[in-house]
Amino acid sequence: MNTRTISGRLRGAAALALLPLLTLTACGSGDTGGTAAVGAQASPVPTDDPVAAVRKVDSAAALLPADVREAGKLKVGSSIGFPPGAYYPNGTDKAPAGQDIDLADAVAKVLGVELERQDASFETILPALGSGKYDFGTGNFGVTAERLKTIDFVTYINDGQGFAVKQGNTELKGKVTDLTQLCGLTIGTGAGTTFEATLTAQKGVCAKAGKKPYDVKVYSENAATLTALQQGRIDVIMSTINGLRHQAAQPASQTAFLGEFHRLDVGFAFKKGSPLTKAFQAAVDELIKDGTYSRILKKWGTSASAIDASRINPPEHT
Repeated sequence: MNTRTISGRLRGAAALALLPLLTLTACGSGDTGGTAAVGAQASPVPTDDPVAAVRKVDSAAALLPADVREAGKLKVGSSIGFPPGAYYPNGTDKAPAGQDIDLADAVAKVLGVELERQDASFETILPALGSGKYDFGTGNFGVTAERLKTIDFVTYINDGQGFAVKQGNTELKGKVTDLTQLCGLTIGTGAGTTFEATLTAQKGVCAKAGKKPYDVKVYSENAATLTALQQGRIDVIMSTINGLRHQAAQPASQTAFLGEFHRLDVGFAFKKGSPLTKAFQAAVDELIKDGTYSRILKKWGTSASAIDASRINPPEHT
């Protein structure tokens, strides 16, 4: 995201707002893209605002380091991808929306701090945490054993990995439970994601099964992945359960969700040893206790991903 041209950013944002098909809509100056595909409709932005009533909780705020309480600000690297997590419903010159945006804003209000949100590409956020560029990161980051070696997590939902195909696909009709079902197909996924890591780590399963290997194409933008699916350059997408389910629920997307493959805890990401984790955990638990958390998830249609309590660095789901 921080390396896109302005034109590319606007085209991608328009695609996300429309849950893209083959062509994208201009949503601001500088866009040179075409017109929207016939029948494409923008996904409506929920009007409920559960974050508005959130107030500071002194017991949680007291867990912040003294210098943070004094400064009253935190820098967050935010990956703005696609609904329901985080996206630009009205173009990149307007505020982002989504579940991750609401949860981060609600946590900040509980802790009595302001957020300085910086739009960043997904794959750049975790490496930048150690340098202090961001105090924490959001982007539907799944908790994995590999990431736990260098990153601290404070969980806020349970999401994970899933697959989707173009409507009418005849090669994959049911739930993907084993990667050998993908042998011989081309899979599109996001750069620097758990999906890319899983597919890379398991790339030998097809050869062991005596089948043609699958091919993986990695994209830095969700819009590009979905366009590739619609144009037939890839056969299947591997992405977040909630994102793919939301996308398939929009008629204009013309995709079919194939179900859950692997569940993962999802959390706010911090540099290893961050002094912020206990405060964030307490803030999430406060939101769960007062009902704000459930209202946010209901707003974005992700109630099935609710957790009972926040955890710091839980082990990866097996």
